[in-house]
Amino acid sequence: MRNTVAECQALQGPGAVELCERDVPALKTGEVLIKVVAAALNFPDLLMTYGKYQFKPELPFTMGMEGAGRVVACSPEVQKFKIGANVMFRGKTGALATYKIASADDVSPMPATLDFNEAAAFGVTFQTAYVALAKRGRLERGENVLVHGSGGGVGQASVAVAKAMGANVIATASSSEKLAIAKQSGADHVINYMEADFAEKVMDITSQRGVDLVLDPVGGEILGQSLACLAWQGRILTVGFASGSFGDVDLEQLQALSGSIVGVRAGEYGRRNPEAGQIAFDEMLRLTEEYKLSPYIGKIWELPEIVSALTSMETRSIVGKQVVRICGPELHGSGGHK
Repeated sequence: MRNTVAECQALQGPGAVELCERDVPALKTGEVLIKVVAAALNFPDLLMTYGKYQFKPELPFTMGMEGAGRVVACSPEVQKFKIGANVMFRGKTGALATYKIASADDVSPMPATLDFNEAAAFGVTFQTAYVALAKRGRLERGENVLVHGSGGGVGQASVAVAKAMGANVIATASSSEKLAIAKQSGADHVINYMEADFAEKVMDITSQRGVDLVLDPVGGEILGQSLACLAWQGRILTVGFASGSFGDVDLEQLQALSGSIVGVRAGEYGRRNPEAGQIAFDEMLRLTEEYKLSPYIGKIWELPEIVSALTSMETRSIVGKQVVRICGPELHGSGGHK
């Protein structure tokens, strides 16, 4: 069986990604073969094309951390999926392909509330948001939460998850278009940090108390400035560095607030403790179905457009998650509610 894959050939950015034909290997113990309907892009995908992500796969590698499709084969001991089942999957690489071989532990039934495109764009960002907020940030109902980069994948998911968990959500972004996504996802207050000092605005909104939790996928100056609106014993979650800079934190000021900075790697959370990871994922799915959470999809591409899709991520010209359609038309429109 032949497999069309989007393969990174060199650590030179999106231009080094090419479509190639590869054989689909035989299934190993505990694996599932999935006909991919759609895959989603995440910022680490772009970083991996430059070798700048924490995980550095050996060249050449197939792009893509998450997707959705249909089960076409299982190794004999895998009993939890039937042939033809609609599923979503996650991993470090391999989603941008006609067929994906995944460990059964990385595959989940597709929620009935999501279609294939939404399911493809769901797993990484919403699991990151949930692990960050619930497990690492220990968010409690009624707390004030500040979410930066709220128009991006992780930011949008974090707004939706925090609101579903009962938080008072303040969202920042760099444009009114991105803030509209945050508002649509449940944000109680939105701030354009290109037009105003977000820390001052946050203090006004919280009657000078500050926020209990900051979720930051941006880094750079945004991370450092977040201390100015952190409440006593507040927590800052560093989820990513989309600005390209790690940023500087005034440790004296952090100590004065008895605050903490917590690093988040949601994928490693589950890989290092599979039982805890599965519990978190199941909790997140229950929250999703109860509150009908879904990702905001900014654009849907075709697989031959993968270089353009990655380039648009680099230039930030697309708001929201980007999805790449993989399958033929015979599978379109047959999953979820749409």
